[in-house]
Amino acid sequence: MSSSNHVLVQFINVQKTFDGEVLVIKDLNLEIRNGEFLTLLGPSGSGKTTTLMMLAGFETATHGDIRIAGTSIKNVPPHKRNIGMVFQNYALFPHMTVYENLSFPLRARRMPKSEIGDRVKQALEMVQLSGFERRRSNQLSGGQQQRVAVARALVYEPKLVLMDEPLGALDKQLREQMQLEIKHIHESVGVTMVYVTHDQSEALTMSDRIAVFNDGEIQQLATPEELYDAPENSFVAQFIGENNRLYGRVTAMNGEKCRVELDSGDTVEALAVKVDGTGSHTQLSLRPESVVIDPDPERCPNRFESRVEELIYLGDHTRMRVSVCGSDEFVVKLPRMRGANLPEIGKTVTIGWSSEDCRALDPQST
Repeated sequence: MSSSNHVLVQFINVQKTFDGEVLVIKDLNLEIRNGEFLTLLGPSGSGKTTTLMMLAGFETATHGDIRIAGTSIKNVPPHKRNIGMVFQNYALFPHMTVYENLSFPLRARRMPKSEIGDRVKQALEMVQLSGFERRRSNQLSGGQQQRVAVARALVYEPKLVLMDEPLGALDKQLREQMQLEIKHIHESVGVTMVYVTHDQSEALTMSDRIAVFNDGEIQQLATPEELYDAPENSFVAQFIGENNRLYGRVTAMNGEKCRVELDSGDTVEALAVKVDGTGSHTQLSLRPESVVIDPDPERCPNRFESRVEELIYLGDHTRMRVSVCGSDEFVVKLPRMRGANLPEIGKTVTIGWSSEDCRALDPQST
């Protein structure tokens, strides 16, 4: 991330409605730092693409203001915002060569011919497509077309590059390769990037920070590590990574921790992250890799007998599904260890977890 940490983009009390009744964006306040890679992540219909389109200028905010470098862009048309855009369908001109596609935005800005040549050459080197200048875009593979689209967004050195699900059309292996390439380009160029995706692993791989959207609102804005390790509500806990959910009622509060009586009658000690105090309902969130077999009683106050229902071998780990605390869908991730004996299906094993790894959150299951 660039050393300059000041804010480049501000959304101030932004609302958006398409029909005058339903708000698809509800009072959005968001600051995007100069040089950062920020991802807008959420399910379809959550408002992430609408937010991006308002920043690009293809949609207008119903209420509030959007500023770039302190200046309102409300009345600035898209082509004057100095923003690069990459879409899922690449939006390349099929009848033009790669060179013509890249030089198009530069010619539109009336740049001198000699400088256009240098800029195109540099942009193609950046995406590892030197020598492809004379190819037409319909002669390129999907991954190559996407590289050209990225190069075209960067060629005129905009302050800001916006990407809307740019890798959605690529197969898994190519998508993962392109994620790293875009991340490396961002690191070397230092341009501010705002990226939209509904793919949580893509967001975790690429971003400095992630804004998790649901129902027109940001649920949490944090680094990938914080979102995974410390989700602030049950929506974020469910949307990012895999989670075990247990439901119950808070019976005691003790500083940062609380005691929860589960619907099954078992008692669990957990971190009180988002609870309404004693007597309130809660949803406990616990990552499968935080659960251990035969736990040390000193370190794990939460210890339960469980029945092994299913074992799935996945190479680097085995997924063990157990019945415990009234749930048949409780998952434990067992890391691969040579010579380690796995429990047998139908057998009873003691499992446990620390209260630090178990988060008591708002009860609604989204």
